[in-house]
This record gives sequence, C-alpha cells and structure tokens, in this order.
Amino acid sequence: MKMEDEYAEFLERKSQRHTESGFSPTFLPDSLFDFQRALVEWAVQKGRAAVFADCGLGKTLIQLVWAQNIVEHTNKRVLVLTPLAVGEQTLQEGARFGVECVRSRDGIFPPGAKIVITNYEKLHLFEPKDFAGAVCDESSILKHFSGATQQAVTRFISKMDYRSLYTATAAPNDYVELGTSSQALGYLGHSDMLTRFFRQTDGKSHQARDESNARKAQTNKHFQRLSFRVSQQIGQWRLKGHAESHFWDWVCSWARACRMPSDLGFSDSRFSLPSLTETPHIIDPKTPGEGLLFSVPAVGLKAEREERRRTLNERCELAASLVSHDRPAVIWCHLNDEGDLLAKLIPDSRQVRGSTSDEDKENIYNNFAGGSLRVLIIKPKIGAWGLNWQHCADVVQFASHSYEQYYQSIRRCWRFGQDHPVKVDIIATTGEAHVVDNMNRKKITAGRMFDRLVAHMNQGRHITEDNFTVPMEVPSWLEH
Repeated sequence: MKMEDEYAEFLERKSQRHTESGFSPTFLPDSLFDFQRALVEWAVQKGRAAVFADCGLGKTLIQLVWAQNIVEHTNKRVLVLTPLAVGEQTLQEGARFGVECVRSRDGIFPPGAKIVITNYEKLHLFEPKDFAGAVCDESSILKHFSGATQQAVTRFISKMDYRSLYTATAAPNDYVELGTSSQALGYLGHSDMLTRFFRQTDGKSHQARDESNARKAQTNKHFQRLSFRVSQQIGQWRLKGHAESHFWDWVCSWARACRMPSDLGFSDSRFSLPSLTETPHIIDPKTPGEGLLFSVPAVGLKAEREERRRTLNERCELAASLVSHDRPAVIWCHLNDEGDLLAKLIPDSRQVRGSTSDEDKENIYNNFAGGSLRVLIIKPKIGAWGLNWQHCADVVQFASHSYEQYYQSIRRCWRFGQDHPVKVDIIATTGEAHVVDNMNRKKITAGRMFDRLVAHMNQGRHITEDNFTVPMEVPSWLEH
C-alpha cells in the first residue's frame, strides 16, 4: 500500500460525522412510562446521546423506541449491538412492545429489515454503510480507551449521524473513562477531554509524587501500596479544580443519568424496589498460608489469587450450603475451578463457562429464566450484563475487586419486576479483607459520580471542538 493510501486510510478511521442531526420524535408508544418518554424525546432530539439509567428502568424499550424513530425519519436501518444472550431478550421485548426487529448472527438479514440486532462479537460481519444509526446496549464495554472492542465499535459507528449508548454503570470508578463514550458519540475525543478538563502532573511534580508514592509502596499499608500501583497506570491525570463544574455540565450536554425516575423529576411510585440485604460471610481458613502461623490479609493480586485457590473447598462448600433450599439461586464465581466444584456440590445446577458454546449459553439462560433450572453458576464477566432474572431473589457472590461486575450481577435479580426481598451473600476469607475494603471504597466512589451527574443534569452546556471558521481581523498597526 502506498504511503498516501495509508494516510488516507488513517484519516478515514479518525474522521467522524459531526452533524447535529436530532429531530422531533414521531413514535412514542403508550407503553412508555413518563420518564422513559422524556428520555426518548431528549435522545431523539439530540441524535447522538447516552442514557445512563439504572438497571430495571427499561433501557431496552427506550433504545428500541429511539431506533424506530430513526427508521421512520430516514427510512433506513438501525443496528442494535448487545452482549451475548441479551439479543434474544431484546428481540422478545420488541415483539412485546410492537417494535419490529430481526436478529442476525452472521451479518445476513432480510432486505426489508429495519432494526437489526446482533452481539458485539459479530460486529465485523456487518457494514456501516447499511445503517443510518446504531445502538450500543450495555455500552460500558467501551470504557477502555485502548480496548479492541472500543476501537472497533467507535470506528464502525463514527460515520453515522444517529448513535445512542445505554448502560447502568458508566465509568463507576474512573471519570476519565467517560471520554470513550463521548468519542464514540462524536463529541470530544478521549484526548481532547483530557486536555480540556484534566491536567497531568509536570515532570518535576511527577517525579516528586513518584518518589513519595514509591516510599509509600514500601510500607505495610495496603491502600498506600495500591495507590502507588494505580498512579502508575492512570498517568497522573487529575481533574482541574476550577473545571469540575464545567466537566459535569459537559457530560450532561450529551448524557442523561438516573437511578430512579425522581432524578428526572418524575414519581418513583411504580419503581420502588423490594429490600436488598447484603450479608458478608468471612471464612477463617483451617490452615494458614505457607510459612504463616495464622491467616493475615493478602497483599497484591498474586497473594490474593493464592488465597482463593488455597481456600477453594471451604468457600465453595459454604456457597453450596447457602443455596441448599428449593428456591432459584445464582452463584457468581471467578475461577473455572470454583465453577467445576460448585457444579459437583449442587446436583440441580448448571455451569456456564467461557468455553460453553453461544447456543448452549443461551439455552441455559433461557432455562434458568423459565424456571426449569434452579441454580445457575456463572462468572460475572460472562453474564452480568443485560439479563433479566426477576424470578430469582437469592444471590451468592465471591469477593472481587470489580465493583461494576458486582453491581451488575446483583441487578440481574434486584430490579423492577422483582416481587421478593433480595438476599445477597458475599463470601470472603480473612485473607481477602483488602478486597472487601476496596469494593466498599469503589461503591462510595460510584455513588458520588452519579450524584454529580444528577446534580448537573439540567445545567448542561454544549462544548464543541475548536473549529475556527470566522476570519481574524488583522489590526491596522500590524499591516505596516
């Protein structure tokens, strides 16, 4: 390939359609709740928008109605991207609410199809030119700036006037991640956002901070050591003190967030959830780690992994005992060995592994949702997004550092339509004390982020890229 061709291809990948293409919606079915209607109207009028609505608030219906409006306005297709297994659920929701959809797993669909549903893994089988708009369901998948999926999705939808993102957990622990959502929508890119609202410590300050953190890393204080590792990963980006309000106003210019309808000024009466009880179970292992007289908190990921493997039997036996009843239950594990042992300990259970075929995964999900399977054993990174399991009110979790996975896995069951109090049992060992503490810290951070989003909701200002189109007047004294 010639150099000029390579450069042209580079520019094509980086280019975006920036037209403000919103319009007044023409399709607003009576099945929409008042707050859902308000979100649809806003997103259609924006044309390119993100909806950060909590689990159970009807994001599937909102995105399908948004897509139908694009279809009616352009007479062209819309592609809906979902996690695996959520596609079938989205198809069922479309039939339920009168929005005609088709599902494609191979890039082929009927000529008359207008709303096409597929999962993210099949995106490479489709062509952007075939669609006027795109929906990204569970769009937190885009949060990693350097991730292959994020880059592929952003490039695919970048030529479309109409784009919408939907997730319940937008960047729960790192505000910088919001830049990838903005970039996917065609607003400020990730780097532009950093330049405008954040600052990076200069060389001298950076060195001083590194030296300070390095000293802390030698201490026995876990969170000081953790802070040192994290600081190396995020590049010392800090939100500018004077820019915090402007930053959240900017986010709210292209996103809407709500945990309950009242965040948008509507009544919560029909969306009150049953109680949620989170019960920690701390196991004191029968035998301490190698070279130790008693169990102590593990420090570092390697030590934590060793702790999990050493206590595998004790943790799985406790998990099995917690679901020794006749009610539906889901157990979220993190290791294949955990899932294998749990499947042996619980006769009326099925395990979903990464190696399970897509077809088998969907069958197991459907059997669990339909009630023919009592206990589901699964990893959060496989099935914690988008699925509706309101029939289940018993959840067992193994301790983890990922707040997003923890939150999403609980909200599969604790969501609108759940009729029973939800019980969550969290299993950890004394060696995983830092894991539990870190999760609690992340929970607080995520709450603060949503608080800021909601607080600035109605004060959003639209901040555009610097495109200077007005000619500058040269002062007369410079002309001579």
